[in-house]
Amino acid sequence: MSIKQFRLDPFLISIISVVILATLFPCQGEIKVFFNYLTTIAIALLFFMHGAKLSRTALMTGFGHWKLHLAIFCSTFILFPLLGIIMKPITIILITPLIYNGFLYLCSLPGTVQAAIAFTSVGKGNVPAAIFSSTLSSILGVFLSPLLVTLLLHQQGSGQELGRAIYSIIMQLVAPFVVGHLSRPLLAAWVERNKTWISKIDRSSILLVVYTAFSEAVVGGIWKQVSPYTLLAIIVVSCLLLSLVIFINILIARLLGFSLPDTVTLVFCGSKKSLVNGIPMANVLFPAASVGIMVLPLMLFHQLQMIVCAFLAQRYAIKIEKLESEKK
Repeated sequence: MSIKQFRLDPFLISIISVVILATLFPCQGEIKVFFNYLTTIAIALLFFMHGAKLSRTALMTGFGHWKLHLAIFCSTFILFPLLGIIMKPITIILITPLIYNGFLYLCSLPGTVQAAIAFTSVGKGNVPAAIFSSTLSSILGVFLSPLLVTLLLHQQGSGQELGRAIYSIIMQLVAPFVVGHLSRPLLAAWVERNKTWISKIDRSSILLVVYTAFSEAVVGGIWKQVSPYTLLAIIVVSCLLLSLVIFINILIARLLGFSLPDTVTLVFCGSKKSLVNGIPMANVLFPAASVGIMVLPLMLFHQLQMIVCAFLAQRYAIKIEKLESEKK
């Protein structure tokens, strides 16, 4: 097991750097208004590009294994929220109600795409099925995650406030995503040629959202609410949540009689939560002052899932290689 497995995700390092920048130099006044407009445009562009990058061919490649896809869907959008609710009596002892809400938000998010496919590939799992399920999760998350957030957090308000929230979600997330995907016949070749630049634009958009969100949070006193103990508590709860999800997914795979490659796919696709989708979505769903603290659990859970899955992928690869050599 290489020490490289335990390195920090470079993108997470960038996010942490932006959080430090926002802590030292938060945007305020007229600059804040400018950044708010810029953030709105960046989120719309981000989801437009998500739609434009979505390949229907890749999506349909692994369509046939419906039991596996259903298991991954249930893990992402049912198991996670249920565990978030069940764990409340334990977690509320360790963390504040607001940070617990951050965990409920984490539980409502779709899975990752690139990381889930990459770890499935390294672990010698069913890659076509991983492509289908992770892509479908990302699509469904645009629609299901805001609904789950409303249900899990019991968000209430007047009809006018609810209408504004729905309008914001449609205009900033759903509409750009749909338009981007409908534009794919025109943009597909350009997207393929410029994957590197598009990835940089995506990540720059997220860093902008993080800076704006944490600037608001810093002005609102986030670091008076988050102590080193709180950060440690978030890590402990994240470890517990991830361990339960992986254990239950392995158990479900055995009950359904999945092969080892399909089990690998369920473990990696069913245990991920998307930082890329989660941070921009939080900026739309929550008041600006609370976005920073709401995404803290997601940021720490993201790094934890990368470390654990790197370890598991190596173990699964060795196990599958051994089984294949025994068959020869």
